[in-house]
Amino acid sequence: MTAPVLEGWFAGDEAAPHLIGTRCTNCGTFHFPPQTVFCRNPGCGSDELEEVPLSRSGKLWSFTNACYPPPPPYVCEEPFEPYAIAAVELAKEGMVVLGQVVSGTGAEALRIGMEMELALETIPAQSGEQHGERLTWKWRPAGGAE
Repeated sequence: MTAPVLEGWFAGDEAAPHLIGTRCTNCGTFHFPPQTVFCRNPGCGSDELEEVPLSRSGKLWSFTNACYPPPPPYVCEEPFEPYAIAAVELAKEGMVVLGQVVSGTGAEALRIGMEMELALETIPAQSGEQHGERLTWKWRPAGGAE
């Protein structure tokens, strides 16, 4: 199995991936990435957090087109191909989570308000890394449309 890019941030398989977040048991605020120390809600400050699976879908809140390679230490395939980045408002939690859009779906295919769903995709290994490709989460138009 391909190792995840970040341990503890997402789980599941291609059929049902989900992000892992935390929820404050005092005020109900959701957090991603997961928090372990205290609630980031300025009106709360509790340190009682529970790990929860986050929604697998939401509405496209904003997006952009990455037209040039990211700077180190980020990795991209050679030759570089532009890709889209999506900000998706999760259905249940109402929070916005950023992520790349799946390969083959460019910014021209995206529309604000469209339904998006979580997907898993591999990214290339960094130079000198022993693990090879890594698995990460990405967004795709709902229903697998590309």
